[in-house]
Amino acid sequence: MLLTINAGNSNVVMGIFHGKDIIASFRIYTDMRRTADEYALLFSEFLSRKGIDFNQVTGIIISSVVPQVLVQLKEMSVRWFHEEPIVVNSDLELGINILYDNPKELGSDRIVNAVGGYAEYGGPLIVVDLGTATNFDVVSENGDFLGGAIAPGIGISIEALAGRTALLPKIDMSSVPQAIGHNTISCIKSGCLYGFLGQIEEIIRRIELELPKKPKVVATGGLANFIAKESKMLEHIDTDLTLKGLRIIYDRVILDKSRRLVL
Repeated sequence: MLLTINAGNSNVVMGIFHGKDIIASFRIYTDMRRTADEYALLFSEFLSRKGIDFNQVTGIIISSVVPQVLVQLKEMSVRWFHEEPIVVNSDLELGINILYDNPKELGSDRIVNAVGGYAEYGGPLIVVDLGTATNFDVVSENGDFLGGAIAPGIGISIEALAGRTALLPKIDMSSVPQAIGHNTISCIKSGCLYGFLGQIEEIIRRIELELPKKPKVVATGGLANFIAKESKMLEHIDTDLTLKGLRIIYDRVILDKSRRLVL
């Protein structure tokens, strides 16, 4: 079994694959104070509830945009799982070409989404990752990562609004009424949802103008289901896309290592 870990600024998401099938996944809040042992205990509890033993994990791959968390996850992998993890970066065998001014500054989450998206849906493609930030990752018809756009995410914008104003509260975006709010809470919800929806759709339109063919558009990330149901431009919702991308990269790296050993 393969353990895939995606550590973002808001959540750490773990997935377990048996072959190409994801059989379990869960997410926890990202906490830079958490130790390797604490991650191991959390993961162990989850795995045991799914009837999976530590010893059944035969490989680990990690994508992290939080350096402190990556250190702890690597230590956990070696100490508790006795596995040296693969850590995603632009130097790995990815199966796509990265046409970025400096590939080393490209976030590993964006690499994984591009790999997973192109493998699952082909190109040209726009992957919209609705997380702490809203990332737009663009892959050409031939599998070239072209770049994209990064915008503030809904979550941090709501937190900033509550933190920088005296009377506006932090809100839960689980449900949103009509565009015209009739109290402060509903007004904030309406402004956040439809404001970000307009931003997302306009960025997609602008990207489409710069591509020779109309791209497929895939939404992923923690808020994908919530946002995508309001937009006809987000054609596919794939909340497991990042984990799928990690599995694909793992397989390609292992295959590449095998080829090198043969040579």
